[in-house]
Amino acid sequence: MAGLGANFETDLKKIIALSTLSQLGVIVGILAIGHPDLAFFHLLAHALFKALLFMCAGAIIHGASDYQDIRVIGGLVQFMPLSVIRVNLANLALCGFPFLAGFYSKDLILEVAFLSPLNEACF
Repeated sequence: MAGLGANFETDLKKIIALSTLSQLGVIVGILAIGHPDLAFFHLLAHALFKALLFMCAGAIIHGASDYQDIRVIGGLVQFMPLSVIRVNLANLALCGFPFLAGFYSKDLILEVAFLSPLNEACF
């Protein structure tokens, strides 16, 4: 629900914060299956790329004269190419792109969930 709400938000920091709520759902789901160590691993991986997203958002907001509205901010590639590259890299990690931080934790979560005895698809 929070991920859907982030699609209609215009404030840059609120978009990043709402995407955190969807990741908390993944963490609670893996805790429900009974794997707190895996939930902690995903929490740490998520913290790394989420911190990068918030730091880049702060740099972008500072560079855009304190505007947080994404409708006003545009053409950042010409002015802040490194920040845009880092934001895109952190977004790919958040999505679980292969060989980035989110991939390893989300892939392990899916593997454990599908092989769990609680999963009815295995029967």
